[in-house]
Amino acid sequence: MLLPILSVVGGLILLIWSAERFIEGAAATSRWLGLSPLIIGMLVIGFGTSAPEMTVSVLAAWQGSPGLAVGNAYGSNIANIGLVLGFVALLAPLAVHSSVIRKEMPVLFGVTLLTGLMLWDGFIARWEAVVLLLALLVFIIISIVKSRGEQNDALVGEVAATLESHPMSRGKALVWTLTGLVLLVASSRFLVWGSVEIALAFGVSELIIGLTVVAIGTSLPELASSISALKRKEHDMVLGNVVGSNLFNTLGVVGLAGVITPIETGNEVLSRDWGVMLAMTVLMILFAFSWRGRPRYINRVEGGGLLLLFIAYTAYMVSLVINA
Repeated sequence: MLLPILSVVGGLILLIWSAERFIEGAAATSRWLGLSPLIIGMLVIGFGTSAPEMTVSVLAAWQGSPGLAVGNAYGSNIANIGLVLGFVALLAPLAVHSSVIRKEMPVLFGVTLLTGLMLWDGFIARWEAVVLLLALLVFIIISIVKSRGEQNDALVGEVAATLESHPMSRGKALVWTLTGLVLLVASSRFLVWGSVEIALAFGVSELIIGLTVVAIGTSLPELASSISALKRKEHDMVLGNVVGSNLFNTLGVVGLAGVITPIETGNEVLSRDWGVMLAMTVLMILFAFSWRGRPRYINRVEGGGLLLLFIAYTAYMVSLVINA
């Protein structure tokens, strides 16, 4: 049992470090390629924070552990809203200025509903996974086209400031991108192997391990980048990271895993985990939008509420492991 635990801990540490290097390198490389700050913020950084979830879930599905793959994706979405957004908003109220992010949140809500329909029969077939990937492709294309008219959005300035704070030469950017990617894959292999062994030892499903230990671990890069953005008072970057990551997890991560192997989720994912994910997505949207002149910010009370929901959900999942 000691070796699997060390594999999970070491894998998570290496995963977090390599994810940060990969995101920084990819963002700098994108800038050298001439992409606009808005595209870099929405796609490269926003989706790049899901690189740990993607590598872990793809490897899990490839190695015959689809429950771990889908648990990692949905559990990470719950952690991103409850742990990352909730904790950061508890530290300081988050102002929401970006119209781009406010437009993405209803898309995330619609995508979450779509996954609920797919989970209705307790099974994600390959054709459904393909639909998710096609939806992601359409979203990316539309985002690129619409970004031309959003160059004055609040997110643009924050992304530009972030890129200025991490200047890189072209060669260094390419090296960090490739190195981060290789280490992401290597650390994911350690994490997946250790998680499966722990699940077998405790007699619990790989799904539960994915929804708890692995999901929280793969969400730590989002937490680190969000706290860093908060220190620079880049509030839209915090929310943009969460929304972008959840979109990619729901469409890209689950889609890729489902294409590799059909995923049998069981009824509990729809009735328990998807329901929590939907509820927290709705709360995030309600908190971030302006209602009857209410300022557009997520305050400490709302952030604390999201964090408490995450703690309650995690405690329940841990009780399932203890009582297994």
